[in-house]
Amino acid sequence: MPVSFRHSAGFGKRIEYYVIGLMLKEGLDVYVPLVDDNAVDAIVRKSDGTFIEIQIKARGNDIIMGDGALFAAIPHEPRRNYYFIFYSERLQCMWIMSSEEYLQECITNKTGKNVGKTSIWFNGTKTDKQTREKYEYPKERYNKYLANDMKVKFRLPV
Repeated sequence: MPVSFRHSAGFGKRIEYYVIGLMLKEGLDVYVPLVDDNAVDAIVRKSDGTFIEIQIKARGNDIIMGDGALFAAIPHEPRRNYYFIFYSERLQCMWIMSSEEYLQECITNKTGKNVGKTSIWFNGTKTDKQTREKYEYPKERYNKYLANDMKVKFRLPV
């Protein structure tokens, strides 16, 4: 059965609220802008009164095998106090990176329609030797970005 537009269009917003709920559960002081003109889905106030901006990106289960944690065609220039949260529904993983960390890890498209935009691929694909079915796994090189504790990742007092 094909995925309805309503389901796919609302997926990103549902995950934004899911992640914001997790941040609130961890005790973060979270604000949600009414308009997303500057690629900001949430704002967190730190104990010193300063703020960090957060962009939430999500991938669902209904995408092709191998792309479960591929985040592509992202326009991004370095920004202070700016973080990405990447969520893969299929892998049940979430990675948090600062703007600077993202720019160190991503690739920038050199050709094609998305020239100048960036991409990051948190997963690899393997084939099960017994069943011969492909499956995805999170790449170890990104383990340091896994979101085990948001306060630590956002460099907030614990």
